[in-house]
Amino acid sequence: MASRLPYTPPPAAPTEQTGSFAAVFKGSAEEPALITLRYAGPGASGPRLGFVGKGVTHDTGGYALKPKGSIAAMKFDMSGAAAVLEAVAAIAELRLPVDLVAVLGATDNMIDGAAVHPGDVVRAANGLTIEVNNPDAEGRLLLADCLTYARELGAERLVDLATLTGGAQTALGNVMAALFVNDDDWASRLQAAATASGELVWRLPLHPDYASQLDGVYADLDNSPGGGKAHPIMGAEFLHRFAGDVPWAHLDVTGSADTGKPYAPHGGSGWGVRLLVELATAHVAQQPRRETDPESGA
Repeated sequence: MASRLPYTPPPAAPTEQTGSFAAVFKGSAEEPALITLRYAGPGASGPRLGFVGKGVTHDTGGYALKPKGSIAAMKFDMSGAAAVLEAVAAIAELRLPVDLVAVLGATDNMIDGAAVHPGDVVRAANGLTIEVNNPDAEGRLLLADCLTYARELGAERLVDLATLTGGAQTALGNVMAALFVNDDDWASRLQAAATASGELVWRLPLHPDYASQLDGVYADLDNSPGGGKAHPIMGAEFLHRFAGDVPWAHLDVTGSADTGKPYAPHGGSGWGVRLLVELATAHVAQQPRRETDPESGA
C-alpha cells in the first residue's frame, strides 16, 4: 500500500564511515538511530525528493555545556526530524504521486569520558575531515552524514530542517524560518510552498567569502568558525559542503519550531509539516502529464 512507511534498519555506523554523526553520539548512553523512510506514490514521477531532519533528542552542548537558562528546552532539538517524519506520513496518507526518501539522524548530545573533545578531528561519510572546535555545533555534524546518505539513496532535490542556530531566532524571531538555498529555482519553489502553507521563510545568503572561513587549520573544515559571527550562515555553508551538486535547501527552524500559534500554543508547533507537504504537492503539479491512451483510459 502506498500509505505504508517502511522502516529500514540503519546500517552499522562505525567511526570510519559516519564519523561526523558519531562525533555527536559518542558521549550518549543511548543507541543512535539513522532512520530511513522511503515512499513511492502511485504513478510517481519526477526527481526524487530527499527530506533530512535533525533529531537531537536532548542537547547538553557536550563539552561546550549550555547554560542552565536554556538547557531545559533542548528536548525540542529534534523538531526538524519530527516535522520530516510527520510530513512523510501526511504525504503517504494523501497518496501523492511522488518519489521520496527521508533520512533522520536521532541521538542526544551528552557528556562522558567517550564524548568528543574540543579540537578533535573526525572524518565525515563523504571523506571530508572536520575539526570539532565546538561540540555544541553538533547539528551540522549529524546532518552532514545524513545529507550524504540521502544523496546515496538517490535524492535529486534536498531539503533539511533543523533547529541549528540561536542566531536564526535572534534575526527572525518565531515568525519566519531562515532559508538557505544553492539553486534559485529550488528557492522559488520553497518560497512558494512557504507562502501557500503559511509557514513563512526568509532567504539569507550563501557566498564564497563566508564559505572560505570554514577552512580548518588541522582538517578540511572547522565546524564553528568566526566566533559566533554570522552563525546561521556559517552553519548553512558547512552543510552546503555535503549537498554536492544536488539542488538543496536548508531551513533553520530554531525560532519557528515554537511559534506560539493558536493551533500549537505550547511546545513544538510541528513547523515544517505543512510546508513540506505543500512542496511535495507542487512538485507533482510541476511534472509533465503522461499521455492518456484513449482506448484503455490509462
